[in-house]
Amino acid sequence: MISFKVIESVLRIGSRQGQKAYSAVPKSVNKFSSSWLVDRIVRETSLSEGDVRNVLITLKNITREVVTLGGSLDLGDIFSFRTSIPSKMEKNEKDVCAESLKYPRIIVTWKEPIRKALKDIQIEVDNPARRKQKEKGKETEKEKKQEKGKEEEGPVAG
Repeated sequence: MISFKVIESVLRIGSRQGQKAYSAVPKSVNKFSSSWLVDRIVRETSLSEGDVRNVLITLKNITREVVTLGGSLDLGDIFSFRTSIPSKMEKNEKDVCAESLKYPRIIVTWKEPIRKALKDIQIEVDNPARRKQKEKGKETEKEKKQEKGKEEEGPVAG
């Protein structure tokens, strides 16, 4: 589960510039290190720590090579990535040149098991303002029920 907290900030651009706004940010970042990954793979497979580290180094080298060649790589059920170098739109055909190209990017496309995992993430937002509002709402609901109960208790004319 990912827990969020509410923070206040001042908007710096747009039509609401200078106004206060609120957003949810994670309370803490769940950051997993490469050593954690190596330990986890060693624990769940028959590979040694050295084997796992060699595989990760080789994967890094292959990834660098694929990106340098401007290619794409499919990593099975996890994701695929491709190198993308978008171009600026020029007014004249003769103006299109190497300077027209923008900064290279890597586009990651997650595979189905990971997309499903993203949908299954459990979240909660710790918002004291909403908690107070809900408590007030519960109090007014109780009061309404009590008032209805009092109205119904009297004798019925008919």
